[in-house]
Amino acid sequence: MKKAARRTLLTLTGIATVIVVGLATTTVVNAVATEAEKGEIESYGQSVTVDGKNMNVLVTGDGPETIVLLPGFGTASPVIDFRPIIPGLAEDHRVVVVEPFGYGLSDGTDKARTTENIVGEVHEALQSLDVDEYILMGHSIAGIYGIEFAERYPAEITAFVGIDSSLPGQPSTDAALPIGLLVTARNLGLMRIITSMNDGGYVPPTYSAEDREQMGMFTNRNTLAPSYVDAMSRLGDIFHEAEGKRFPEDLPLLLFVQKHNETVPEWLDLHEEQASGVTDGTVIPLDGGHYLHHTHATEIVDGFREWEAGRMPTD
Repeated sequence: MKKAARRTLLTLTGIATVIVVGLATTTVVNAVATEAEKGEIESYGQSVTVDGKNMNVLVTGDGPETIVLLPGFGTASPVIDFRPIIPGLAEDHRVVVVEPFGYGLSDGTDKARTTENIVGEVHEALQSLDVDEYILMGHSIAGIYGIEFAERYPAEITAFVGIDSSLPGQPSTDAALPIGLLVTARNLGLMRIITSMNDGGYVPPTYSAEDREQMGMFTNRNTLAPSYVDAMSRLGDIFHEAEGKRFPEDLPLLLFVQKHNETVPEWLDLHEEQASGVTDGTVIPLDGGHYLHHTHATEIVDGFREWEAGRMPTD
């Protein structure tokens, strides 16, 4: 009995040793790789000063109308993420992609990642670019930020276009997130391993090998960094504070929405209801997942252009 117990103890000790050594190795590898990747991440866009820090933006295209693109929560590089739709939109519009603090090439910040602060910072970036009238187009949580934009800057926004955008009152926004566990996994280098095994939806031919490599490095840099963690910790509050809010009745809405959301079966109905709350509201259902701009770029660009043409006055 004693020998059996001793063998068990030795086995458990061996397993524990392997785990400790393995985690020590992934931690060191992660630290070394993170430092090396700083020089491999490619620059794009331009930097503007917001609240004393650098916020990155990409401005491309030309046209009488400006489209401002806002990313979904935690998008490691909004510019790379939106690449499938940027060229089509930029054919006859000026397109401005804003990377909020903690996203893409923008600095991180110690300032609380509340809706109020994020919207104010993005607006300051737009002001520095002399962008004072625009169509706001956003993915996911940008739908919540869009309502705040419309409330605070009604003279600037001419329409809101949502790409499977979040909305007040959507289910499952108060679920507790294992933030501490995730941060520990990042610090131990485990998130790097997961990232290397997961394409995150950035698949060919939509995204090139270079895009995917760069997005992986941006993910290792930005995901679960302090600004990201602060934003994640406030998601429940952000949705709670948005409850009951809606877009102004006179603001045109165009909402691209996934037709079948298995997690939230009423997803399409909720967006139909949101669109019905304004005078000019249109919903275009698409067969796809949450990142519709990854898989339905052509439908989004063409649908937007057709919708916009239908709103223009005719001679």
